[in-house]
Amino acid sequence: MSTTVPQFEHWIDGHPVPPVSGRHVDSTSPHDGELVFRVADGSAEDVERAVTAAHRAQPAWGRTTTTERSRVLTSIAAGIRENIDRLVELECAEGGKLPVPARIELLIAADYFEYYGSIVRTLAGDTIDQGPRNLTYTRHEPYGVVAVITPWNGPLNQGSRGIAPALAAGNTVVLKPSEFTSTTSLELGRIAAEAGLPDGVLNIVTGLGSTVGVPLVSHHLVRRIGFTGSVTTGRAIGRIAAERVIPVGLELGGKSPILVFADADLDAAARAAAMAVLVNSGQVCSATTRLLVERSVQDELVRRIGAILDGKRPGADFGPIVTSPQFDKMLGMLATARQEGAHAAVGGHKYEDGVPERGLYVQPTVLTDVKPDMQVAREEVFGPVLVAMPFDTEDEAVTLAHATEYGLAAAVWCGDAARGIALAHRIEAGQVAVNGGVMGVETPFGGYRTSGIGREKGIAALYEYTQLKTVSVTLPDQGIN
Repeated sequence: MSTTVPQFEHWIDGHPVPPVSGRHVDSTSPHDGELVFRVADGSAEDVERAVTAAHRAQPAWGRTTTTERSRVLTSIAAGIRENIDRLVELECAEGGKLPVPARIELLIAADYFEYYGSIVRTLAGDTIDQGPRNLTYTRHEPYGVVAVITPWNGPLNQGSRGIAPALAAGNTVVLKPSEFTSTTSLELGRIAAEAGLPDGVLNIVTGLGSTVGVPLVSHHLVRRIGFTGSVTTGRAIGRIAAERVIPVGLELGGKSPILVFADADLDAAARAAAMAVLVNSGQVCSATTRLLVERSVQDELVRRIGAILDGKRPGADFGPIVTSPQFDKMLGMLATARQEGAHAAVGGHKYEDGVPERGLYVQPTVLTDVKPDMQVAREEVFGPVLVAMPFDTEDEAVTLAHATEYGLAAAVWCGDAARGIALAHRIEAGQVAVNGGVMGVETPFGGYRTSGIGREKGIAALYEYTQLKTVSVTLPDQGIN
């Protein structure tokens, strides 16, 4: 990278716009701590400009036909694919991602726009029969200006899964990405404009939660909020939404279990468990990081997982922790787990050798001798750490699965698919995969309990971004008895 550090501005009303303050935030690489970008440090004044632009653009965008919106969203999908190399470069530099998984994740971002560009053409209300003298029907209308706030672990992917259905439904959007990983979101503004999205329909304001996020969700012209992030911040946003009496979608993370029974395909289950900590170094809200195993096969399964993880190379097979605070939090949780009696059967420490001095790398870890009341068993680590706990009966497995405040996702591995389905119905989680069941763009995603409110992905998300209106018309008497 050149000695001149690239600088990124807000994207407001179809153009890059410098921050009112003139300040920019340094963005450093978690791979080696080097400064890679400078990003606009937003304020309430920048939020005001963005929301005003979105509000001004919404009536015209909301009046477009679903066919017109479909064409634009499909063009945005094509634009993401055409710019994929540039987007991969940005996410690898800023978020420490590996090129191959970054490319996959970004291509899924394109899929969101293509998917919602397609299904929006099926958007329809119902007619209600109230006799021949009445025409009564429902229609799905946009809210207006929607605020979308995204985390640092999958910036463009998670931004797209909120932006695409919101735009498809006829809303305009103000996006606030994480201050740690903002650049691909800002690139999306340019790509969308080149694809034909009218000025002001998508706006991106970067900066801190306190100076951008709070003014955004508090703004009187914002009529719906979509947030992905921590429970603490989600609760704060939920209080603001409740005070303003506006709808909010919250995707707040998880501590998801993977239940493995003795009759399961242990090799397949081991691969699935290992991937939970290797993909994005476990920095995935739905990662199944609580390894609940039938006691008779626990040692064998842990051995097979260890064989997969052994020799995996930092920077080649998995990436770093994205932020220094999260890195320090992880190491603290591992130290506490050891003090409480947990044993690291695999990994358990930060890397001292083979990575850059300031690289935020932690060994893929499997902890055994974990008790359900330990911090590491109850709280989201958000890193490459599996916690293994044995069970003896099916009921005990379900009880362990519920021994957390979260309910985002779960996985079941067993030899009997019917048993797996029955367990999926018992587990309190928004999505349950049985024996590797596939979850994709088309499948609704969201949580039970404190994992959140509402659903993203699938056709369900399109309706999350609409409000329902009923229209009833008394027809003139045409001599109908």
